Amino acid sequence: MFIIASILLTVIIYLVSKRIYIKTGKMVFSPIILCPVIIIAFLMFFHIPYESYAKGGNWLSYMLQPATVALAVPMYKYRATVKKYLFEIMISVTGGAIVAIVSSMLIAQFLGVNSTFVTSLAPRSVTTPIAMSVSEIIGGNPSITAVFVICTGIIGAVLTSVILKYLPIKNPVTKGMLFGISAHGTGTSKAYEAGQVEGTIASLAMIFMGIITTVIAPEVVDLCVHILVK
Repeated sequence: MFIIASILLTVIIYLVSKRIYIKTGKMVFSPIILCPVIIIAFLMFFHIPYESYAKGGNWLSYMLQPATVALAVPMYKYRATVKKYLFEIMISVTGGAIVAIVSSMLIAQFLGVNSTFVTSLAPRSVTTPIAMSVSEIIGGNPSITAVFVICTGIIGAVLTSVILKYLPIKNPVTKGMLFGISAHGTGTSKAYEAGQVEGTIASLAMIFMGIITTVIAPEVVDLCVHILVK
């Protein structure tokens, strides 16, 4: 019974958040931000353990896995555009992955946190399942990584929206790259609001970021740890 209640609670709060977001158009009211805040407040107010809520909430998380297959549809539809800019996308994503890892570790080291925390931050710029796996491989804490992946997605989507608002960037491919590299899944969702091409490129950038980060993270992290920590 509680499982059904958890699912209904999440869906209702999401729909309400989405309606508020559509009406206001402000990123601060996005379901990605507003929905978790409301759910956390609800659980705290009624003293409901997160473990109890998660029994139902996790079912929605499981649905995300097959849902990501749908990203292949716009990629196929705009395959000519993807093929045309494939080299530029690969170069940009590789550079973005390296900068994300190195900058995360530099900032963490500058703030004086321990080595486990430093390595946990390294894969924060890719989607959660991949980031947690990479974190475990490189000796980080997957739970810490997951928190910062969510923060990166929200902050990245907000900042990218602000940048595109004030800078004369009109190319849909460039817009999609900015969202996909800086804010992974959250950015991809926001990119689709701008257009199908933007969303397609963002989803492709997100996928490539995950693959490239998985490949280069162990070597880049080891190098950074050797220089910064030791």
